Amino acid sequence: MVAGKYSKIFAPFLLSLLLLTTACGSQPPSRYEQVQQETSQRNAPGAVAQEATQGSQFNKFFPRSVSGYEIVPAQEKKGFAEYKVNQGGKNVAVLSINDTTGTDAAAKFQNSSTQVAGYPAVQQGQNITAILVNNRYQVKVQSRDPAFTAADRSAWLSKFDLKGLASL
Repeated sequence: MVAGKYSKIFAPFLLSLLLLTTACGSQPPSRYEQVQQETSQRNAPGAVAQEATQGSQFNKFFPRSVSGYEIVPAQEKKGFAEYKVNQGGKNVAVLSINDTTGTDAAAKFQNSSTQVAGYPAVQQGQNITAILVNNRYQVKVQSRDPAFTAADRSAWLSKFDLKGLASL
């Protein structure tokens, strides 16, 4: 009779003790937490320099919609802005401006032998033409449709307000 009385008290006590020790014990971090810890401890510089221009400042320099083409804002963040060029409801190109401050992205323009609108230009692969404005701002046109050629990309680069961007 006495043993039954103690077992009714002892069993819940053991169960509580078991739950307390397993809940308070340290668990290994999940694989996501572990990657976060590893990458945070590298002291790597941020992807965008603190002094980079806000993406909203770039909006006024993009070309406006013209006959047959609709220019649509797509993305904007610190140091970057992007617009899509649509023709007949289809995305044919992407326009972008990014601030190269704090990166080595401007280095590829140093040995450029070509220019577009008076600025050094480079071809990146078969679908991208980029220029460097004021040794800081990279302006790109990326073809999304084979019919949108390198000549089209150069023409669209000339449609940006490049003088305004250079004075930013």
